[in-house]
Amino acid sequence: MTHLPDTAILEVNGLAKQFNLHAQGEVVPSCSGVNLAAYPGQLAALTGPTGAGKSSVLKCIYRTYLPGSGTLNFRTADGRVMDLARISEQDMLRLRRSDIGFVTQFLHCVPRRPAEEVVAEPLILRDVEAGEALAQARTLLARLNVPERLWRLPPATFSGGEKQRVNLARGLIAKPRLLLLDEPTASLDKATTGRVIELLQEFKRAGVAMIAIFHDPDLVAALADAEHRLAPPQPLTRKTSALETQ
Repeated sequence: MTHLPDTAILEVNGLAKQFNLHAQGEVVPSCSGVNLAAYPGQLAALTGPTGAGKSSVLKCIYRTYLPGSGTLNFRTADGRVMDLARISEQDMLRLRRSDIGFVTQFLHCVPRRPAEEVVAEPLILRDVEAGEALAQARTLLARLNVPERLWRLPPATFSGGEKQRVNLARGLIAKPRLLLLDEPTASLDKATTGRVIELLQEFKRAGVAMIAIFHDPDLVAALADAEHRLAPPQPLTRKTSALETQ
């Protein structure tokens, strides 16, 4: 573990999330009491057993899920602090476009768009000229071992590992100030995993703050500056119906 800068780009305090299954009268707990910080040029690893809520933490930060409780204080490039749990949807969309990136486990895109355009899109949304965005997309696809013959084809036709490489390229290309990664190497071979490690180390040197979910302890050892292990969730609680009380 390395020395951390003084100013965090994100501070998470007391984050909790649960899911209410109203039809079944049950509450499914996910993450609870999560405290962590993300610093420029550092990677914080989320570890723990399946079901501990690691993905829920990332989705709460990205606001795919609305947090149940806690604060997620994000520091913008101009020094303002915004609680991601409470800002407007419009502000969150702006931060996703300019400051916060998320590499999920699965690629979601328009089915018939070429892979190189899928990867280039985040740069185009930042007003990068289309030709330059495509050139950067091709460079990144090549680094991630995506064969050139696939660049003009839609990722819907790709294997799971090829889709994950496209997904990684799309998430990495814009170098957001905060990058969230959910099992980024789960479907990759050893050679491509090595290239991903090289890219993430470059991102650290460029000052990108990262929070990543890893199950492989070798990846934690190679990349993490801090490790946050989430505890297993508590057992389900069930609401008692009126019929059951009779």
